[in-house]
Amino acid sequence: MSHRKRKTIILLVFLVALIVMVIWTAWGNTALMINEITITSDKIPQSFLGYRIAQISDLHNTEFGNNNANLIEKLKECKPDIIVFTGDLVDSNHTNIDVSIAFAEKAIQIAPCYFVTGNHEAKIDKSKYNELLDRLADTGVIVLQNESVILEKDHESITLLGVQDPSFQADRLFDEEPAVMNSTLTELMKEANGYTVLLSHRPELFDTYVLNKVDLVLSGHAHGGQFRLPFVGGIVAPDQGQFPKYDAGLYMGNDTSMVVSRGLGNSIIPFRVNNRPEIVVVELSR
Repeated sequence: MSHRKRKTIILLVFLVALIVMVIWTAWGNTALMINEITITSDKIPQSFLGYRIAQISDLHNTEFGNNNANLIEKLKECKPDIIVFTGDLVDSNHTNIDVSIAFAEKAIQIAPCYFVTGNHEAKIDKSKYNELLDRLADTGVIVLQNESVILEKDHESITLLGVQDPSFQADRLFDEEPAVMNSTLTELMKEANGYTVLLSHRPELFDTYVLNKVDLVLSGHAHGGQFRLPFVGGIVAPDQGQFPKYDAGLYMGNDTSMVVSRGLGNSIIPFRVNNRPEIVVVELSR
């Protein structure tokens, strides 16, 4: 084989591999998936066995289909008892409240919806932030800002708690966030009864959730590590840096379980690799 022919073959192989990689990456950023996780605990009341919580995290104003039709269709498939939004519904770099509200209006028709803020909600202009919360409330979405609600079923109940992202503390430093979260949770847990489900954007504060003996935490923020490698996991995540400890899936500490969603949208890095956008469905069991 001549040298020129060998170079041509190598070039063609490289081009084919590049095209396949581009197609795979493009598909992987739009191919929604449902990730079902079963959480077991003897504390879960009998009436809540089989209870399904659909988690939407880090949407960042992304649309899957016209007016998020594909995302809504996937949500319907989940058959959730409730839907929770665990932060970064909007993106501070290209905020579009109308997109967020249009999605919320459709989601609330599937099941009751609950929302907590993420760091991107903290970054947007205060007037836009207030508009977002007001319009979410108008759609029927329950906004939890360091608050809790009792979820009842057949005369039994669990407690749903929601915390505001610690970056809302104007004078906070990054290393003070665990203390901010600990103070918030300590007060909330004083009034919590029975099995507790916490909505909190930040997975890196897992030790604080364990310290406060929260039963189940639903979190996001890490974007699945953005680029995922087989047998390694995520490469980089906000506030965790390279090879994050809490990037996706289920984590256990003492009696606390934490589910970290890979999320749906992107922000500073406009694409993800080997990391499909997901709806997480948590089913409660014993």
